[in-house]
Amino acid sequence: MVYFIADNIISPLGFTTAENFRAIEKGEVAIDIMHDHSMYPEPFPASMLSTKKLEEEFAKVSVADEFTRLEKMLILSVWEAVNKSGVDIQSEKTGIVLSTTKGNIDLLDPKKSQAFEETRIHLWKLGRIISKYFNNPNEPVVLSNACISGVLAINLAAGLIQQGNYDNVVVIGGDIVSRFVVSGFMSFMSLSPSACKPFDKNRDGLSLGEAASTLVLSKNKTGDNDIIFLGGGSANDANHISGPSRTGEGSFIAIKKALKESGVTANEIDHISAHGTATPYNDEMESIAIDRHGMNRVPVNSFKGNLGHTLGAAGLVETAVLLHEIRSNTLVKTAGFQKLGVSRAIRVVDQTVNKELNTCLKMASGFGGSNAALIVQKA
Repeated sequence: MVYFIADNIISPLGFTTAENFRAIEKGEVAIDIMHDHSMYPEPFPASMLSTKKLEEEFAKVSVADEFTRLEKMLILSVWEAVNKSGVDIQSEKTGIVLSTTKGNIDLLDPKKSQAFEETRIHLWKLGRIISKYFNNPNEPVVLSNACISGVLAINLAAGLIQQGNYDNVVVIGGDIVSRFVVSGFMSFMSLSPSACKPFDKNRDGLSLGEAASTLVLSKNKTGDNDIIFLGGGSANDANHISGPSRTGEGSFIAIKKALKESGVTANEIDHISAHGTATPYNDEMESIAIDRHGMNRVPVNSFKGNLGHTLGAAGLVETAVLLHEIRSNTLVKTAGFQKLGVSRAIRVVDQTVNKELNTCLKMASGFGGSNAALIVQKA
């Protein structure tokens, strides 16, 4: 067995998972119109951390100032989750897996890069910075596969424990809103002018967000609130460099693999945490994949309407929220959703309600036709 024994989320809604979960339960939305000409010449919608708050919180754990914005977010997240878990992060039996899509991409700015060594922009270097800070003796694994990175990182971490490589794995995910990212999504014309509306009839694009999140997985059960990792899967439909398969093929296969590895059927799934980016094609594709598995009546939600799309952190942030939904037997409403806007009659959660939750599915999709899924269950 592999157990989820601790977690953390650092986002504009809070610096702990509990703070974030309470805010999401209330329907709070962190997405706002940003006026930052250093990132983009025009106003753009995004969910961004307060720099002042980040510096204040980071000062509580370190007096050092030689870290980037993202590194501070990641270190804070790991610190809080590991302290809650009681796991010895300095042990040879504790591994580290890092999920990110762009890492320290802001160091492309010459004004920022001057303060750091040339290799600091590389993803492998980011992993080593985090590992060195916590005196972990093992080489960190860095996983970057578009927006399924977080779910893949969890699947990989569970496999490392199941294979006996580690007793515990600290899975970290993080990305920041940067000039590179904003410009890229603007070039696709994929950003909504306001907070995104997952699965809604009037959805008109995604919202960007920044966050860091940590999940601690262990072979050892620590208490009654532990959640079991049952299984996961991934698949690539190679439909298009940015557009998902119109038939949901990759997502369908990823879910099928996750169900097989978990040893459960689609009928046993109580709740689905979707990727739900609020783009026309992603939400439609996910609805098709869900329908093809006969899970139309399973409650589905997305947290992108609260926090935006946090890229490499998304799978971890949303899994952490899912774990708290399970522990509290709560289905959280999909912020921004009002009227179903996909072709398949899926059941999108439009009101926060109490419901017994035992076995749940997390979905993820990303550029290049990448898809992933994982299944968790109450211990």
